[in-house]
Parts: sequence; C-alpha cells; structure tokens
Amino acid sequence: NHLTEQIGDDFQKLYPGANILVATKKDFQKANRQQLFAKIATGNYDAVIIGHSQLGKIPVSKERQVMTIQSQIDDILRGIEELKKSEGSKFQIKAMERTRKSLQKQLDKLEKANQDDTLTFEQLGIDRLFVDEAHEFKNLFVATKLQNVAGISNSASQKALDLFLKCRYLDEKTGGKGVVFATGTPLSNSITELHTMMRYLEYDFLNNHGLQHFDNWVAVFGDQKTDWELKPAGNGFKERTRIANYTGLPELMSMFKQVADIRTADTLKLDVPDCEYQVVQVEATPFQQELVQELADRADAINAGNVDPTIDNMLKITSDGRKLGLDPRLIDPSFEDNPDTKLNRCVENVARIHAETAEDRLTQIIFCDLGVPHKAAEAAVEGEYADDAKDKKSIAEVESLEEECDFCVYDDIRDKLIVKGIPAEEIAYIHDAKTEQQKADLFDKVRSGEVRVLLGSTAKMGTGTNVQKKLIAVHDLDIPWRPADLEQRAGRIIRQGNENKQVQIFRYVTKGTFDAYSYQTLENKQKFISQIMTSKTPARKCEDVDQQALTYSEIKALCTGDERIKEKLMLENEVKELRVLAAEHRNTVFEMEDKIARFPEQKQKLTAILADLHTDREALRKLPIDPERKLPVFKITIGETEYTDRKEAAKALEDAVLAIKYADTPVKVGSFQGFDLSVTMHSNMMGGGMSACLQGAASHTTKLIESFAHNLHRLEAALYNIDGRIERTQDNLAKLRLDHAEAQKIVAEPFPQQEELDTKEQRLKVVTDELNQAAIEAKKNAPKREKTCYFERAKMKRDAARLTKKPRTAKDKAKRKDKKQGIE
Repeated sequence: NHLTEQIGDDFQKLYPGANILVATKKDFQKANRQQLFAKIATGNYDAVIIGHSQLGKIPVSKERQVMTIQSQIDDILRGIEELKKSEGSKFQIKAMERTRKSLQKQLDKLEKANQDDTLTFEQLGIDRLFVDEAHEFKNLFVATKLQNVAGISNSASQKALDLFLKCRYLDEKTGGKGVVFATGTPLSNSITELHTMMRYLEYDFLNNHGLQHFDNWVAVFGDQKTDWELKPAGNGFKERTRIANYTGLPELMSMFKQVADIRTADTLKLDVPDCEYQVVQVEATPFQQELVQELADRADAINAGNVDPTIDNMLKITSDGRKLGLDPRLIDPSFEDNPDTKLNRCVENVARIHAETAEDRLTQIIFCDLGVPHKAAEAAVEGEYADDAKDKKSIAEVESLEEECDFCVYDDIRDKLIVKGIPAEEIAYIHDAKTEQQKADLFDKVRSGEVRVLLGSTAKMGTGTNVQKKLIAVHDLDIPWRPADLEQRAGRIIRQGNENKQVQIFRYVTKGTFDAYSYQTLENKQKFISQIMTSKTPARKCEDVDQQALTYSEIKALCTGDERIKEKLMLENEVKELRVLAAEHRNTVFEMEDKIARFPEQKQKLTAILADLHTDREALRKLPIDPERKLPVFKITIGETEYTDRKEAAKALEDAVLAIKYADTPVKVGSFQGFDLSVTMHSNMMGGGMSACLQGAASHTTKLIESFAHNLHRLEAALYNIDGRIERTQDNLAKLRLDHAEAQKIVAEPFPQQEELDTKEQRLKVVTDELNQAAIEAKKNAPKREKTCYFERAKMKRDAARLTKKPRTAKDKAKRKDKKQGIE
C-alpha cells in the first residue's frame, strides 16, 4: 500500500490532470474485488496502480490459460519424443515426464473449475502494462531437454506464468507494444535469464526466428561443456554439463536491444551522493585459524572417500566456512567472543559513526544474511504475510541464503551497541516489521532519524526500502552470492533523495577464511554480467558463472595462507581475460580475411551496378519533358495498351495486378517509360503485399499499396530518383574500398598483448608447478598434530538440544514477547 500510494503521488505530480486509480490491499479482498474490477472496466482512468501480488488476483480467461498450459505440454511431449528417437538419457525423459504430469494436473483442475462472473484481465480494457522490479517474475516455466544442466533454473512460479499470459494478450492487442518492464537487475546469476526477458517482451520476434524454445536459443548462442568434477557430496566424480560460454553476444544484444534501453551508471547523471567504499580487512583469530584447519581436515576425509555424504560434504563445509568467517559462535554459541572478529569491528564502526553524526541524527544500515532473528520468536503474522506461499515472496526471498542459527548475530550487535551508549529505541530489525503498515512506520522512523541503526537481510531490506534520506553508512557484514544482492544493498544509500553528499559503504572481510573466495566469486560473476549489460558493444564471447560450492583444491588453497596462491588466482583471471581478447582478435582477423577475399567480387558487382545506373540515367534524359511538372511526360503501357491519362492508367494497372494468380512470382504487366514493368504478389509479407520492378540495364524496385493512383507516383519515384541511387552506390563503393584497406591493416597487425599473454602463461605454469611441489613436500614433512572436532561437537550439541526441546506453548510465546518488549 505504501509503495503504490507513493507512486500514485509521484504520478499525480508529474501529470496533475491525470485520472489515476491507486488500488489498495483492501480493494483486492474477495468481497471488494468485483467492485474494483467493474470500476477499472467502466472508469475512464489514465492509469491504475497496483502491487505485484495484486496483479495475480486479476484472472486471465480460462480459455487462454488452457491454451498456454496445453502448449507447454505439447512442447514437452515433442521433447520426449525427440529424446526417445535419439536414445537420450532415461533420467531426462523421466524428469520431463514428471513435469508433463504436473502440468496435466494443472490443466485437469483448470478444466473442472467453474468460470464465475469475475471480470477477466482481457475485459478490463487495459491497453498497456508497466511492470516495475520486473526481475521478480524471472522464474518463468522453461520446457527444455537440457535437464540437470548448471545455470538453468528448474523453478517456475505461478505469478511468472500469469504475467506471461497477460503479456501475450497485450502483444496480440497492441502488435507487441503493450508491455514495459523496468528493472535494475535483468541478469542476476546467469545469462539464461536473458531468454526469459526476451520471451516476455519479444515473443513474436523469437517465434519468427525459431528461438522461442530455450533449447533452440541456447544452441545458437550457448556453448555447452561437459566436465568431470567433484560431486557436491565429495564422494567421487560425476559428469556435469553447463552452458560454459556464450557466443555471438553482439547479435544477441542487438536482438535484445530491440526492446531494451540499457542505462548504466556511466550513461546517467543522477543526483546521488558520492560513495567511498572501505574494505575492512580483519586478521583471523587463532581460534578461527584452528577452525579453518579443521575444515581442511574434513575436506581431506571427504576427498579420500572416508565420509558418508549424508554426514559431511563440500556444501556443508562451504556453509560452515561462511559462518566462521563472520563469527565462530554461528557454529556454536558457546565458542569464544573474540573482540578482534569482524562482527566486533563492525560494532565499533557503527558506534563511532553514530556518535560523530549525533547532531544531525544520521542513520546507518547493517546487512547480514547469517544469524538472523528466529522465526519462532516472531509474533503472529497477519494478512497476506500469513500465507508464506512461494508466489507471495520476492525473488530475493525465494533465492535468499538467509539463515537462522542458534546464535543470533542481530541480538549480539544490538546488545553491544546499547552497551556503547546507543539507546535501544534507536536500533531496529527489519524482521520485526511483518505487515506493510509496520514496514511503512519503520521506514518513516529511519527517514526522520528516530531509528538510527537498522539491521536486516538482503532479501527483506533490498527492493522497496526507501530510507536513504539521512543514511550516512551501510555495513556489509557478510558476503552474498550474487552481484545483484550487493547492488541492492548499495542501492539503499547511493540513491536520489539522500541529503548527504558523501556516504560510506563498509565491507568486512576476515583474512584467511572463505570470505576471500566469496568476493572472488562475486567479482567473476559481476565481470560476466557487465560484459552483457553494457551501454557499449559487448564482447563477442563470454564465460558464464553460476553459484557453486568450493572444490577440494580451493578449500586447501585457502587454508595454507601461501601468497603464491593469491598470485595464482590473479594470474588465472588475467590469463583467462587475455585469452578471450586473443580469441576475439583471431575472430576479427578471420572476419577481415573473409572481407578481403570477398572484396574483388563485391567491387565488381557495385561497379557493374553503377555502370547500369549510368546507362539508365542516359535513357531517362532522352525522354520528352512535361514543362509544368518538370518531369518526363507521363506514359505507361499495360498489356498492349498505352495510357497517358493517369486515372485510366491507374485503373488498368489495378485490373492487371488483380488478375495475377500466382504468389511470389514476378509477372510482366507492361512497361513504363520504356522500362519493362513486372509485379510480384508476396505470400510471406504481413497481410500479403505487392512490389513492382522496372527493368532497364539495372533493376528499380518499389513497394505497392492499395491506392493505384499513388502507385503511379511510386513508379515514377523509383525511376526518377536515379541520381540518389547513383550517389549511394558510389558511397558504398568508396566505403567498400575503405573497409578493404582497414581490413588489410588489421590482418597485418599481430595481437598487441601477445607478449603479455605469453609471459603470464609461463609465470602461471611456474607458480602452479611450485605449489604442486610445495603441497607434496608439505604432506611428506607435515608434523603430526592432533586433529580437532569442534564442528562435530557443535553438531552433537544441536542434535541433543533438538531432541530435548519441548514444543513452545502459547503461554511461552506470550512470555517471550513480553520479555522482548521489556515488560517482564
């Protein structure tokens, strides 16, 4: 409600005379919905503003839903049939069969449902749909034979399908111009999301080019790669297929930019504050180093095949590594609270900034996705939040890595800030705002400076959190998986409406832990996305990156602390980039060589056309001139009859054209000014179509329309504008020669960074060999040490606590709530 009302107010300021309807949650309650739909259908509104969740409550007609689901089932059946013919994987066939059965159940349920009197979306008279934060609908159903391929999401949401149906309806109604999307993160984790956006916005274009099915699209632009890699369980190796590289990016983005206007920071001059990024690097405590070593021992055991994957695996190690980098107490609350952890460094910075900005009551945000407040401690949830269905969650919440632990990071930070003198009422959690109204009230308090420290997760405090007015600092306490999450966090403070001209973003990293790897993964993902979502021409090829657990070798590398490992990682990235540039240079050279090879033929062709145009111009100059029109005297022959009257000529031309029986075949109907005249009826043009060709030494073509009086003018223009054609052909010939000279120059030049690539490849080989040898020596000479089992003891304590834990009664919950409010 708060956001839709705010948008409505802004809309009214921009267009004071506009008639706007801002729908509320109350309007969409079952008792009021019919009245609202009738108001929309009959009212003369310029705009109707609703929330995402409300859009799904406006039904699409039953017929359209049945048609779409049946189309998806047909696609899957065709895919199953193709897999059977090619003797494809039985696993893939079974997976597709399960999807088909699920869709069939939806279809059966839909066909049995009674159509009530509710107005459908098609009946509301909507002409255009504007969707803000459009990435919320990216989980659109994909029918694909590429099952179990990394980077392809298998999740599908009902709200995405519902929006797709509405987009298809508006495409039909408006000729593909009825939908506008706005989003700051069209790509968050994989380039496959681009196909989803294209299906929403240019489905007919994809369909006309045979690219509406994902498998076809990825076959054109994707390069599949199958490698052997460690299983997530760590108990062996498996084949894994991924869309490793994407090619033809300039062509792909050219297609996408038919519907996309990409505006990056380098093209915008927004009135936002200047931001100083501060990476706060904290040394790992001795205990954290001990825990990291234990992770290395666990990885050794998994790699040796000595551990049941249900007991321990690489994903568990990665999760534990993220936690201990923040604070060991996330593993076990009884572990030490060392003042040198990054959590405590964050507390110090927040308290310092709070004191320094007390006069202006400036505010701060702390982002943390680990150790969030427990749901069990939350009060009863009302309204739409009572239903935690997937479709009612934001995409950030669906994909969130937010995690509860026995140790609550939020409570620890709050308690320490209070000890440092910050009043309790000035500290708030986003998790305590469970309804839209509570969120709106909390945001108002932050904007006014009443609440000066706000703690929250990326999922709950990203999109829609407009609290920037007094915001002076953002603290990224932990590290998310996706660049889009970091962008959303930064977007809370680097935002229009912030009264501060200089702001700070603190990012906390614990050295020698998994933090370094997490930021490296983020950097790689951001590089890949930046290659695609750019205002400039993208690179021809890029490598995709998806979310993954650390491998055995990466875990071991992080645990050794050898500086050469950092050098190796940097060299790998640099060599990879240089190899991409070298490949691009080779591709360019190949293209230029092709251009050079085609040059003689193209030059000869343009020269011949130019000579023919000169010949035809000389023929036209010999025609008698009408002194009034300053053009050749009108004369046309249709069949065997010559016409000088334009009206009679138009009728005769129309009759001759209507008599043509065959499509796509030129038929001679006469001559014009001594040039043979033929007409072609086209079958593949939208709504049919006609074209005419006047043949002299050269061909002069023009499209025809239904008005044959105007068609006579078109025939004249095709001939009499010959000077313009000659000039354009001369320009094309000059450009061809210039391109040829440039192509020869490019082919003659070697790759300018070849020496740098050779040097870094050689150094990478040396460092890799040294590290491999060092690992062998270390293993041989390693002193015997007693292995620790902190993680195992912590797990046993958690398991024991769960077994002895009694269900919380309503009385217990009330007491806990009273304690939280300071009543007890």
